Amino acid sequence: MSSNGNKIELPANIVIRDLALKIGKSPIDLIKKLMSNGVMATINQTVDFDTAAIVVGEYGLEAVLEAVEEEKKEETGEVPHWRQMIAGENSASLKPRPPVVTILGHVDHGKTSLLDAIRQTEVAAGEAGGITQHIGAYQVEKKGRLITFLDTPGHAAFTQMRARGAQGADIVVLVVAADDGVMPQTREAIAHAKAARVPMLVALNKVDKANANPDRVKQQLAELELVPDDWGGTTMVVPVSAKQKQGIDDLLEGILLVADSSEIKANPNGKVIGTVIEAELDKSKGVMATLLVQNGTLNAGDIVVAGTAYGKLRAITDYKGKPLKKAGPSTPVAVMGLSGMPSAGDLFQVVSSEKEARSIVAERTEAAKTLSQSKKKVSLEDLFANVQSGEAKELNLIVKADVQGSLDPIVSELNKLGGGEIGLHILHAETGNIGNNDVMLAAASKAIIVGFNVQADVDGRRLAEKEGVDIRLYEIIYRMTEDIEKALKGMLEPKLEEKVIGRAQVLDVFAASKFGRVAGCKVTEGELKRGARVRLYRGADMVFEGDLSSLRHEKEDVKEIRQGYECGVGFKSFNDIQIGDQLVCYVVE
Repeated sequence: MSSNGNKIELPANIVIRDLALKIGKSPIDLIKKLMSNGVMATINQTVDFDTAAIVVGEYGLEAVLEAVEEEKKEETGEVPHWRQMIAGENSASLKPRPPVVTILGHVDHGKTSLLDAIRQTEVAAGEAGGITQHIGAYQVEKKGRLITFLDTPGHAAFTQMRARGAQGADIVVLVVAADDGVMPQTREAIAHAKAARVPMLVALNKVDKANANPDRVKQQLAELELVPDDWGGTTMVVPVSAKQKQGIDDLLEGILLVADSSEIKANPNGKVIGTVIEAELDKSKGVMATLLVQNGTLNAGDIVVAGTAYGKLRAITDYKGKPLKKAGPSTPVAVMGLSGMPSAGDLFQVVSSEKEARSIVAERTEAAKTLSQSKKKVSLEDLFANVQSGEAKELNLIVKADVQGSLDPIVSELNKLGGGEIGLHILHAETGNIGNNDVMLAAASKAIIVGFNVQADVDGRRLAEKEGVDIRLYEIIYRMTEDIEKALKGMLEPKLEEKVIGRAQVLDVFAASKFGRVAGCKVTEGELKRGARVRLYRGADMVFEGDLSSLRHEKEDVKEIRQGYECGVGFKSFNDIQIGDQLVCYVVE
């Protein structure tokens, strides 16, 4: 971000506070200018380039859109594995494909009802009898174009897929009830969609109810940086009633409009890759898996590797149960023939032979073992090292606090810390204890969870341990901000703790040519380890501290000696050992 004379470079979107700093003006002054131009904004709200350009123009400055390279720098979040593979395709071979849509929102706001309404619209327009089987995804047609819906409402499934490296959805439809408004799970769903960097549009459901209040919901959405398009923002808000089947066509048209503004392409003749949507074991048919093809064309008889399962596809059927010979990009299919059960979110690919498939599965199984043994937390201590090696460009945070009165100042303080060498990105901020959903979001986004006056529930702690998620709990706000600031500046030192692993008593003292004098000891507690640190006490006084350099048992060098056994202990450059001295052995962690 640089300025030249009266010209100033601005990104596509910028927070009011950052814009004020950039042009050296008061944020209050900027907010007044925006209000005079009919834009209501807060200091932490994001405005687009066009709006920012109007404001800076009033100060005699000309706004210039930042180079694309700068924008891309911001998008260094996770890149889904299948997108990386498609990136290798020849751009001339890429063709538009149907958008893949998932539906998120608060419980009881009508996610499942909306999916049913969309499906029934298609059934009514199509053949009688409709859907003959449930395969976790289906397609509808609008204006001669197909749209694929993942029939798994809820951000838990969406994030589980992301945590496994898959990005199943191209577009998120956020369902918000017009009578209820934005609720905690709505906020979580928005956080999950933003973390995945997937475009969103809002289905404002239950508009037929007498107590519906669309304007209040739009205000709530605007406060969460989802400014409705009819308010001058970029978020499409479509009024619908799943119960009355109203607004469904408008919603489908809105999805196609969002798809047209995104690069949703694939190479039908390229490498065959995609995502496992779900899998189950059928008593008569064996393993049945639902696959979403995302590049290339899947054919009956292909040999597929999905996670650690593989097999030759005996049959492919569409979501209506109709047999298919082949399936192109964005097509959901049910397949038979896999040797084992893949997991939802596993990536699949077509290989040339079963020998190659077995080799890939063996490598993945071994890699999974190694990963589970060496899985390491993304911690504040490791952050700067990752930045130095080019692995991390920003610190992702999930913030939980006991009450809203604490949460607002915490978020405000943390936002002030961003903008240095490492960006700071708050994915989600909410009141309440830390639970599974927070941990799943952190795992999928390589984020750190910070909590103020809250606890992590038992399931959340277990999942965090399993997924390698770092949870930091604080009772003083400035300690939290201090730790984050140190991490961003690369100053955070690991906390070192001493752990006593054993104690021993000196029973005798011997002469030794190598060490001068050796203590004949009996281990009274724990164990002694060669190379560990030791302190030698005489009464209450410490007479020596250093490394335990020699450890022998019955004339043999040993690495460790346990409680109840006797041993010879030598200390480098120290000979003042007396019978009755107490030895404490410890390690630093």
